[in-house]
Amino acid sequence: MTKEQFLNSLDTALRKLPKEDREEIKQDFMEHFLMGEAEGKSEKEIIAALGSPQQIGKEMAANYYVDQMETQITPGSIFKAIWAIIGLGFFNLVIVLGPLIGILGILLGGWVAGMAFVLSPLLVLVNVFVYPGSFEFFDLFVATGLSGLGIFISIGMYFATKAIIFGLIRYLKFNISLVKGGLNA
Repeated sequence: MTKEQFLNSLDTALRKLPKEDREEIKQDFMEHFLMGEAEGKSEKEIIAALGSPQQIGKEMAANYYVDQMETQITPGSIFKAIWAIIGLGFFNLVIVLGPLIGILGILLGGWVAGMAFVLSPLLVLVNVFVYPGSFEFFDLFVATGLSGLGIFISIGMYFATKAIIFGLIRYLKFNISLVKGGLNA
């Protein structure tokens, strides 16, 4: 593989990134080649030291999406970062996706329970309209209590969601560093 083939393969691997970022990354690798050539290394030696352009592209994309997730927390940015990390290898499919599914299930369950409890007084009103003779103050009292509990659960879920997203960012960064070079501190 020549320098031009390497850079073209790298550009292809980085196609999902914005053009400015792609150009900056390609420029960095051009500098690697210039420094290597100044040290008397051949293109083949430099390419062997740099590694696979496809793997470099996957790592750069994962870094980009994790950084983007840090600045702009949206469901789309979170899933892009997770899929980019999973794309780094089969090992990550188990290590990232397994815990993620469990955590998302817990979060979804907490949010659904909180919202259901908050909306429970509306269900009492619907019950009164559907079965007019069935109204009891006890039902309204329990529904009001559940609504208050649901508000507390929803507040707790808001903070739990923020903490889990922060932890997810740290976990994904750790995973990227693990894939890149092991646990070297």
